[in-house]
Amino acid sequence: MSNEKKQSRIKPFIIANPIYDTVFKRLMENLRIVKFFLSTILGQPVTAVDVLPQEFSHKGNDETDSEDNSVPYSMYRVDFMATIQTNEGEYRKVLIEVQKSLGAADVTRFRKYLGEQYSKKDIVIVDKSPKKNSGNNSDKKTEGQTLPITTIYILGNKLAEIKCSCLKVGRTYTDMLTNETVNEKSDFVEKLTHDSYIIQAGRITDNRYVTSLEKLLSIFEQSYFVSDGSEALKEYRYQPLPDDEEIKLITETLHEMGVDPEERKLIENEAEYIRTIDDTYGYKIKELTEALEEKDKENAELKEKLAELERLLRNK
Repeated sequence: MSNEKKQSRIKPFIIANPIYDTVFKRLMENLRIVKFFLSTILGQPVTAVDVLPQEFSHKGNDETDSEDNSVPYSMYRVDFMATIQTNEGEYRKVLIEVQKSLGAADVTRFRKYLGEQYSKKDIVIVDKSPKKNSGNNSDKKTEGQTLPITTIYILGNKLAEIKCSCLKVGRTYTDMLTNETVNEKSDFVEKLTHDSYIIQAGRITDNRYVTSLEKLLSIFEQSYFVSDGSEALKEYRYQPLPDDEEIKLITETLHEMGVDPEERKLIENEAEYIRTIDDTYGYKIKELTEALEEKDKENAELKEKLAELERLLRNK
């Protein structure tokens, strides 16, 4: 264990778990936090940002909700869309998805939402001058451009095939005749393909606390929960260094939410909603997922048979 890591250890203090929509939404309301989050994940400075959360509400035990009246808690989920300007002056649209647990229907929802974003005209930031410590963005905006898209997925569960906690799925341009990398970029290509970043919160461990990315990931680590059976609150076990101003700001914000009774109640309600849904429908989701996987396997076998038949016909 390095000296830097030993010095970073402190007596744990309580923070709200940022994997919940209620909590993550609070972080995304602070532009300084948003810029740090995006700059750290994307690996490049973000000079301007505009965040547009899109909320989808659902209530159990509602007179209009005949489909699911067994859930006594209200819950909303939030899709975050940020328009950013990089240090090179490039504008991009970043879609941020936070998912506590991943079911078969969520991938379909992600794809549908992604398709909708590809078809939209975007709002572009013109003047890159947000106030550093303010939650308000005074930048001028204009509509009418179609921007390249980047996606960030924060998953509470683990992808069985991927063992790393933070994955970048990137793109390169390759000349297929020479196998050489093409360094130039095309507006056509950029707007029809995208990079993706996947954070598996369940795979984050406390082995390292050195780089900005490692420090940011430590906040999403799914360990050291305060109560048995509840993941709403957890202990944070690091001491931000003097120059870790954004990490301090994030942990202080999460601490305030964790100790405030009203905020804590909202988080607990969301956690209870998720537990209730998992207990009520978890087995159905598992059965559906297994059925879909079996169908995929059958389709793959049919495609292979069809390909073999086409080869035979070509040979004849």
